[in-house]
Amino acid sequence: MNSLNYHHLAYFWQVARQGNLTKAAEQLHVSQSALSSQIAQLEHTMGVQLFLRQGRKLVLTEIGQKTFSYAEEIFRKGSELESLLLKGEQVQNRAVKIGMLATMSRNFIESFVEPLIRQPGIKYSLHARGQARLLTELANHQLDIALSNIDVSGSDNNLWHCQLLARQPVAIIGHPGLALDSVFSSGYADQNWILPVEDSPIRSAFDGFCALHQFKPKIVAEADDMAMMRLLARDSHAITVMPEVVVKDELKNGKLQLYMVLPNVYEHFYAVTVQRHFPNQIVGDLLLNALSSQS
Repeated sequence: MNSLNYHHLAYFWQVARQGNLTKAAEQLHVSQSALSSQIAQLEHTMGVQLFLRQGRKLVLTEIGQKTFSYAEEIFRKGSELESLLLKGEQVQNRAVKIGMLATMSRNFIESFVEPLIRQPGIKYSLHARGQARLLTELANHQLDIALSNIDVSGSDNNLWHCQLLARQPVAIIGHPGLALDSVFSSGYADQNWILPVEDSPIRSAFDGFCALHQFKPKIVAEADDMAMMRLLARDSHAITVMPEVVVKDELKNGKLQLYMVLPNVYEHFYAVTVQRHFPNQIVGDLLLNALSSQS
């Protein structure tokens, strides 16, 4: 039976962190040949290839990336244990990596991470990605949690845990003072529209609403990013459809006005995680806080 050599794993971990054999060897005070031999022994023992060479760079393979994520957790836990045994205290600095769909509302993201802002000793990083890359990095344990407005289903290979955190009603929003009713009427046909792109959940729901009312909007712009739609709505005289949370500041200071809440049209916000051998407690705390704030 193969046995994992943690000394070899530590050498692999340092090389993966540096991305360069020379720098890692200097830091570890060993020769490059000795370091390369140690990693080769780890690969041989485990029966995997952890690195690919691209010129002078070492690039992690898919299994190498997963191994690195586990090594990060293992040696972080080891550091905590050492501190506890030697000093009788827990390590206070903790970290969480949060992925977010690039097109999501930044106001929602801010409200989700708000508990971390008030907690000393926690380092958090935010990474904007497309949906496919979000799930890939989550599966490779490069992210602890992903936030998306697209539901994710599980499969035999990747058991996604997709938790609905909140849903926001979608509204028609524009500059103040437009001659528009709070119920859908012919006045909306005279307006220019800025809409999400066609493959987005909000656009699909709005298209269904338009079909129900046999209405064809005059579309002057489309965007796949809520932050961009927020700017376009604020700086143009076109109207748009989006959740109130996206433009809560503009609605509060009167730069924009909510004209109509679309019936039964919502944007859903999901938290996506995968099963981990070393769960990050910060993620659990964030999810509990987000869910309790909606109850």
